[in-house]
Amino acid sequence: MRINYNVSAMLANNTLTNSDNALSKSIQRLSSGLKINYAKDNPAGLAMAKRMNGQIAGTGIAKQNSNDGISVIETADGAMSEIHDMLHRMTELATKAATGTNTDEDRRIIQNEVDELKKEISRISKNTQFNGQNLLDGSFDYKAYSSCVDGSTPQVRVSTINSSVDPGKYQITNLSWQAATDGSGALEVTSFAMTVETGSSPVSKTAADFNIKMMDNYVTLTDATGFEMTLEIDSSMVFDNAYSILPKSGSISQSIDITCTNIGPMRLQAGSNEGQVISVEIPALSLGNLGIERLDVTTAETAGYGLERLKSATQFVSGVRGKLGAYQNRLESAVDNLGVVEENMTSAYSRIMDVDMAEETTAYSTHNVIVQAGTSVLAQANERPAQVLQLLQ
Repeated sequence: MRINYNVSAMLANNTLTNSDNALSKSIQRLSSGLKINYAKDNPAGLAMAKRMNGQIAGTGIAKQNSNDGISVIETADGAMSEIHDMLHRMTELATKAATGTNTDEDRRIIQNEVDELKKEISRISKNTQFNGQNLLDGSFDYKAYSSCVDGSTPQVRVSTINSSVDPGKYQITNLSWQAATDGSGALEVTSFAMTVETGSSPVSKTAADFNIKMMDNYVTLTDATGFEMTLEIDSSMVFDNAYSILPKSGSISQSIDITCTNIGPMRLQAGSNEGQVISVEIPALSLGNLGIERLDVTTAETAGYGLERLKSATQFVSGVRGKLGAYQNRLESAVDNLGVVEENMTSAYSRIMDVDMAEETTAYSTHNVIVQAGTSVLAQANERPAQVLQLLQ
């Protein structure tokens, strides 16, 4: 027996220290509900869980963004529903004006209501907003820029382009048109050429490559690939004055250089990672784009021509609303998907970070008993050197 070094007490103390550390960890896990409280508990698991936690938070915000996008579309669609109703009313008025039972004075009265409805369509197009941002004035349409603006003569600007127009440079030359002889206000393009630079080498195209429609001072180019570009020509090139109804022939000798971009649509961040966006394209619903800027029902003939314009305008608005409806269905699916992703990732995060309370309670009871036993044994080990005194009696 030795009294200088109590090895038994040292062994008991070391064991008791380890047991007490295990008990402390168990108490910490039970009190926090977390299996990983420090990086040392599970370095790889902590890194994975924190990265996952950031993605869960981002997914929640992405779901909110998508719901905001749905609200934007509902706001725009509500405004366009009113435009649809006004177009229907204008169709009724044009139909009434086209019949021979009305006098010219009757038609002028009808024209007054048509003019007021046109003003209201313009007001809705310019003033419909969501969170202070205009929705129907082309703010969220694809952007394109023409060289024939800002004081140049003649002025030609790009009214609209769609997503099928590749970003790049387009040059239009030899653009000329002539008026239809039937007095309908229709125009036909007689010559046209385009040079396209969207790839490694320029591509030349002619009028035969496009379906070209001209209404008033708007020229719309479409092709079989879905390409659509609408140009707005300075009205002075097409009409004798601001009050003219019937257009005149004309031409633009200088080249029109156009730069098209893939920016403009509202980008909704519908995911927690870069590039997970949904682009919502909302074209301008101006009177020019609708083709009713110069709608006139003051004579039976012009009222009859106006019916065709109103039919096209109604189809245009229906097309825009249909596209927005498709966007809304997509966003609703995105919201549902994000909800499932958030649910599953939260479950995965919980499996990594959350403690199993039943299992940890069992471990706590075990460590607690061991600590109590170790304390008792340490007390007895500390008493052993005192037993040497009995040998000295």
